[in-house]
Amino acid sequence: MFSKETYIERCEQLKKTVGSGLLLFLGNDECGANYADNGYRFRQDSTFLYYFGLPYAGLSAVIDIDGNREIIFGNELTIDDIVWMGVQPTLKEKSESVGVAEIRPASAIAGYLQESAGKKQTLHYLPTYRAEHQLKLLAWLGVRPGKETPSIPFIRAVVNQRSYKSSEEIAEIERACNTTADMHITAIRMIRPGLRESDVVAAVTEVALAAGGDLSFPVIGTVNGQMLHNHYHGNIIREGDLFLMDAGAETAAGYAGDATSTIPAGNSYTPHQKEIYDIVVNSHRTAAAALRPGIPFSEIYDLSARIIVEGLKNLGFMRGDAEEAVQAGAHALFYPHGLGHMMGLDVHDMENLGEIWVGYDGQPKSTQFGRKSLRLARKLEPGFVLTIEPGIYFIPELIDRWRAEKHLEEFINYEKVATYKNFGGIRNEEDYLITPDGGRRLGKAIPKTTEEIEALR
Repeated sequence: MFSKETYIERCEQLKKTVGSGLLLFLGNDECGANYADNGYRFRQDSTFLYYFGLPYAGLSAVIDIDGNREIIFGNELTIDDIVWMGVQPTLKEKSESVGVAEIRPASAIAGYLQESAGKKQTLHYLPTYRAEHQLKLLAWLGVRPGKETPSIPFIRAVVNQRSYKSSEEIAEIERACNTTADMHITAIRMIRPGLRESDVVAAVTEVALAAGGDLSFPVIGTVNGQMLHNHYHGNIIREGDLFLMDAGAETAAGYAGDATSTIPAGNSYTPHQKEIYDIVVNSHRTAAAALRPGIPFSEIYDLSARIIVEGLKNLGFMRGDAEEAVQAGAHALFYPHGLGHMMGLDVHDMENLGEIWVGYDGQPKSTQFGRKSLRLARKLEPGFVLTIEPGIYFIPELIDRWRAEKHLEEFINYEKVATYKNFGGIRNEEDYLITPDGGRRLGKAIPKTTEEIEALR
């Protein structure tokens, strides 16, 4: 947690932005994995953390703008809780540590909301992403699941605050990025033929836990890098494989790091692997060098895609004008995802509030394959933290489908592409802060070029 002044200032700014009404914050509850006392790892709702800083289950809160008050609803620990978990600060002490003086029992929130409704006070709440949130809205407000009407002014106000990272937030994110780098360096050093994917995943998870935090998302560690979000870890790493690892650390305060490395199973990359890998690194470096305030991130995405098209043209996989190929979407056969996303208290920051607000500032998204997966397109501003993560993948099922349809064959040499159907995938990723005059990588450097990675093998 930060100082209580931080949370007081955040709440004051939010009240000024929204202007009037009652803001409802749905904290998260414990969730049983297979029975109540064997729970999944608890993680507090990120917006609740941002404004109230309390990483404890069973809490909700309101900001009553019209009454100029903040209230946290929850229950004090019973003797049974203390026997089970040990002594903790009281709810009052916890709340006062973040600048909230008023607390009420958890059961009192329904009555407070109903009293507010009786005063014709506008109620604002955010989109739900857990069934427990929907059930609370049903019990407290009579809102049926699937019939929620999240407040657009509330969403936009939260996005407007959380998008611009303060110096203390940047320090936390950098701490997460440093641990993330240690995770990847561990993987680069240990991978060898004969290991299981799960051996590597276990080792990098240990790094995150030993740093005092946790994983910012489940580790992607796979020899099947053509599968963009593969969480299966049961394969044996074999000579000639590429191991793609997308993994990040989360600090105890909840801030995320996110990076990707693609590592050869042996001591070096094969010539074919190096050719493709070098294109990805060129795309990555070109995109990172273009970061600056005022430029739409969609333009940097297009730039990264053109670099990939030009590189693949030189190897005979593509043909034609690179700009035309990108606008037609031909690059998406090899690069079917976006270039990056915002990052902060969520590894995909504020994604539960909607990409249209977080990444597009309310503007519509493209429906084109590949481009529709671009999570961030808006103009960049100082204080934004985002990822840069281009990639090249040879996805057999996608290749077969496009080839059968003769899709965009004016740009794609399918005969050449078909010879690489067992290649896999390559991605590298780093995290950047937008500064007043450009972009700055956060955290220590992770070896990225083939030469840098081979030096650690």
